[in-house]
This record gives sequence, C-alpha cells and structure tokens, in this order.
Amino acid sequence: MVDVVTEAVIRRPPEAVYDFAANPDNAPAWYSNIKAVNWETAPPLAVGSKVAFKAQFLGRTLEYVYEFTELDPGRTLVMRTAQGPFPMQTTYTWSAADGGFTRMTLRNTGTPAGFSAVAGLVIAPMMRRAMRKDLAKLKSLLEGDGSRAPRENTQRKDT
Repeated sequence: MVDVVTEAVIRRPPEAVYDFAANPDNAPAWYSNIKAVNWETAPPLAVGSKVAFKAQFLGRTLEYVYEFTELDPGRTLVMRTAQGPFPMQTTYTWSAADGGFTRMTLRNTGTPAGFSAVAGLVIAPMMRRAMRKDLAKLKSLLEGDGSRAPRENTQRKDT
C-alpha cells in the first residue's frame, strides 16, 4: 500500500485555487507527468464524471480513467481509477490559510498491482517528489510566477 500526502500554501483565495486545480483540462499545465486529458463524460465536473488521462511515470506511458467519486466544491475532490498497473485514489482538499490564502493538500493512495510490498517503498518517495514538484508548479502558476495564465473556466470545447 502506498499513501503519500503533500501540501502547499498558495497565495490565492480558495475558490481561485479550486477553480483551476479541480478542472481536469488544466492538469497538464501543473502535473509534470500528465500529457493528455480526455473527458469521457460531458463537463462540467460532477460526481460520476469520468476523465481519461495519459501520463508518463518511471519511463512508461500509462493510460487510465479516473471516476470522480466525491465533490464538495472548494473543499474536497476525490477521484479513483481501478484499472492499470497502479489502481489509485487521489484526493484534493482546500482550506483557508492565513491572509486569505489557500492550503491545498494532495493525497494519493493505492496498491501497485504486480509489485511487491518492497516496490511500494521505492515508489512512495518517487511519488512524493513528483507531487511536491506538481504542487510547486501549481503554486507558481496561480501566484503569477509561471509562464501560463490560469484558466479557471470549468467548461471545455467539444472535440
């Protein structure tokens, strides 16, 4: 079992951080491993929504579908995938921090299929590093230090 938690304080109000981070279309902008996102259900995001992600991790291309199982806008988002080599649950939480800022927590839990328990000991630190880097990128984007302006619209064009 792997259970990795990271957090960051972002100098933006919680609703702004939620609007950007909870929009799956924005994932490639702040998750270094996510290369593509495709909605399998129509937006906007809701419990039951399904979104396909294409990612690179440990030199491998991974394709998986997350189903959104809990959504409390501005507070909590939970998504799960059951297929692939690493069934995972990802939880985002947002809470108010001093100064009107936002504390965002990112948690990934799962059991790597086909891996020994020892492999989880190796994977967890790699995930933690990647997650810290991703939250740092999100922080930079939302605080205006990044090269890409935040897109907070949760609607997307049909393709």
